Amino acid sequence: MAGKTLEKKMVTQIEIMHNQGLKIKEIARNLSLSKNTVKKYLRKPDSDDNPVDGELKPHCLQTKREGSDRFRTLETFFPEVDTLLTRTGYNITLAWEKYKLEHPDGYSHSQFCYYYQKYRSTRSAVMHFGHDYGDKLYIDYAGKKLSYVDLSTGEIIECEFFLTVMGGSQETYCRATPSQQKADFIECVQDALEYYGGVPKVLVPDNLKSAVTKASRYDPSINSDFMDMANHYNCAVMPARGRKPRDKSLVERHVSIMYTRVYTKIATQTFFSLAALNEAIAEYMDIHNKTIFQGKDYSRRTLFDLYEKQVLSALPSSRYELKEHAIATVMKNCHVRFGPDSHYYSVPYRYIGEKVKVSATCNTVEIFFKGDRIALHNRSRRPHQYTSCKDHLPSQHQYISDWNPDKFIKWANNIDPAVGNYINNLLSQHLYPEILYRSCSGILHLEKKVGKERLIKACELGERMQTYNYRFIDRTLRNRTESIDMEDVTEHNEILHENIRGAEYYKS
Repeated sequence: MAGKTLEKKMVTQIEIMHNQGLKIKEIARNLSLSKNTVKKYLRKPDSDDNPVDGELKPHCLQTKREGSDRFRTLETFFPEVDTLLTRTGYNITLAWEKYKLEHPDGYSHSQFCYYYQKYRSTRSAVMHFGHDYGDKLYIDYAGKKLSYVDLSTGEIIECEFFLTVMGGSQETYCRATPSQQKADFIECVQDALEYYGGVPKVLVPDNLKSAVTKASRYDPSINSDFMDMANHYNCAVMPARGRKPRDKSLVERHVSIMYTRVYTKIATQTFFSLAALNEAIAEYMDIHNKTIFQGKDYSRRTLFDLYEKQVLSALPSSRYELKEHAIATVMKNCHVRFGPDSHYYSVPYRYIGEKVKVSATCNTVEIFFKGDRIALHNRSRRPHQYTSCKDHLPSQHQYISDWNPDKFIKWANNIDPAVGNYINNLLSQHLYPEILYRSCSGILHLEKKVGKERLIKACELGERMQTYNYRFIDRTLRNRTESIDMEDVTEHNEILHENIRGAEYYKS
């Protein structure tokens, strides 16, 4: 046994027997060792130089070496080595030569490379992430595209492959989509949530522009529309860090799996529409989710149905609608112009002159001031028209906003049918409506000034003379000529004069 390093368990037996009071000779005989060997291990049991087993001695030497000042100097040089190796033409040998110039008593090339490699391996240490059920939904696009053939043109249309994975059960949803644009991306995320039948606590997308406006390791800027969608579904957004694929290693691994279980299956097939392609993807996706894990007796679908589905939050009653946004200034007529439709919408008059945010979906238009919604309208795409709410206007404008033909005809008939008939004929003229409304309002308000009877007679006179305007009624009442007999006005005697040819001349 001389010169051979004892295993740790043998050294432990020596210590136990010694503590029990056995003599060195008895310990040596029981363990088939020499007395000198037993003495050696009992002499310095706690010394770093004591070779306990085959791994202890070099470890002790390494510990001493790594605690030295020379090693600490080497470690402080390693970050500079990282920077040097990013430069064109630099390699580990050139870095070591620079190190030796600065530290002539430093380590040799082989030791330098060994410790640098060890330094790099500790820097790339990874952490195991546990995934709770219902906690995170990982979202990504595959790098390789799919395609289908357009029957009308014969063109091959490429499309993106969208993929999501539930963190707890690894239940997978995937589909083909025309692009990674915001509208397609948000639609795919909503389709995924409806497929799962619930909403997780957090959405973890990659750093594509449709989800993240400005990537940051610590404080990324989320795309406003994507954040609106997340708020609609009452969940948080936590993008993966840029250039950190391990933050979403689960979905990255599933992309590789789907290359095998979907891409290879449909590679020999030809599809003539996006819907047909997605039907095939759904079929293979279902098989993937029902496939039993290797070495286990359950599948992704089993875990999802048993544990994950129950802890997801409920879906909202309606899907999120992508919004168009615009900034507008409230005009003096209490309206704002929404540029895409060139249509005008009213807001409360107290916001005149303020800048507001206009958000429009396919069906509605919302107007916000400092985050508070101040108006809601049904969307109209009629250009240069107005959509108004009476309550938004000042009191004097509210009265004018109610002007319409039915209002004035009803008002006139309440005075007298003769007045109603006159107003009806006035409104039938081919003039700008607001001009006619002003004439009607002026005529009907004369009742309070001159009385019902005089107004009726003035309207009857205007009807007989086929003259329909406010000016005629007002002048008639001011001149008090509403009672003139029309027969006296129209009756006349034929005038005979040598310069008047008469009707008979023109007949001939």
